[in-house]
Amino acid sequence: MFWNRWSSERLGVVFAILSALGFSLKAIFVKLAYMETSVDAITLLSLRMVFSFPAFLWVGLSSLRSGPKLSGRDWAFLIALGLLGYYGSSILDFMGLRYISAGLERLILFTYPMLTILIGVAFMGKTFDRIEIKSMILSYSGIALAFAHDLRIADDIRQVLLGAGFVFAASTVYAIYQACSETAIKRFGVARFSSLAMLVSVAATELHFFAVQPLSALVLPASVYFYGIGMAVFSTVMPVFMLSASTRRIGAGRTALIGALGPVLTIFFGWRFLGENISLAQIAGTLLVLSGVLLVGNVNRKSSGGNKSPGSAATGSSKKSEVPERLPPANARKDP
Repeated sequence: MFWNRWSSERLGVVFAILSALGFSLKAIFVKLAYMETSVDAITLLSLRMVFSFPAFLWVGLSSLRSGPKLSGRDWAFLIALGLLGYYGSSILDFMGLRYISAGLERLILFTYPMLTILIGVAFMGKTFDRIEIKSMILSYSGIALAFAHDLRIADDIRQVLLGAGFVFAASTVYAIYQACSETAIKRFGVARFSSLAMLVSVAATELHFFAVQPLSALVLPASVYFYGIGMAVFSTVMPVFMLSASTRRIGAGRTALIGALGPVLTIFFGWRFLGENISLAQIAGTLLVLSGVLLVGNVNRKSSGGNKSPGSAATGSSKKSEVPERLPPANARKDP
């Protein structure tokens, strides 16, 4: 296959883009479900997790049998990240989507790349990379343009502020998860970490659901179950594994910055499937975001001074200087 000749870094960029595509559809599925019936956030999140459960259970059990035994400290780390990543951040995000548009939700949620990098700088001994700073400026200038458009057309500012507050909280929680996931992936591997962390999220979600909702809450139109399956397959299982694979290859910071494609895609899908308006400001913002993504995704940039190993590309370079790893030519490298 032609991708067997791609470098590990290029594959990481592709996985990050595909992950952003999958996650961008999540808000569309949620808004379509809200338009269909009065389903609440925890019930909808429960459907997403239940339909995702078989895939993560299969991968998780396989990884436990084949890999080294996990210690109590390892399990504590996995449980903490599972509670943060796809339970804590998701429930806050679903609550926010009740009050704001899909496009605005995705724009606010994508403050998390900046927060991820800042967490790495503040607590993990990272420094800002020049390419990351330029990409961040371009991407967030574009997001600001589109964000201003949504605020101008809002009918109820209080609802917008409430929804925005929930989604920004989701962004903060997810940034912590994303910053810590790089260490977890190096320790446990992509498949093991992704599946086990998601199983923790599934368990937390279902415990929450049964604590606050009767079983009659699952009596829903068939279309809502269809949206739940769509969220599970296209906006959970596939992008979760692609996100982890990308993080392992190019680091958490660059993966998060490439994820800035998400707001652009959600704005387009919101126009196509939800009838949300697209303005000239949003188009201009789209072009700026794409420019930022292309900048950070240029794996052959001359300014890099050589190939960076995936670990050093995380949220900036390490404070300690490292000798770049010498890699064979691209056409001789295989996906590890």
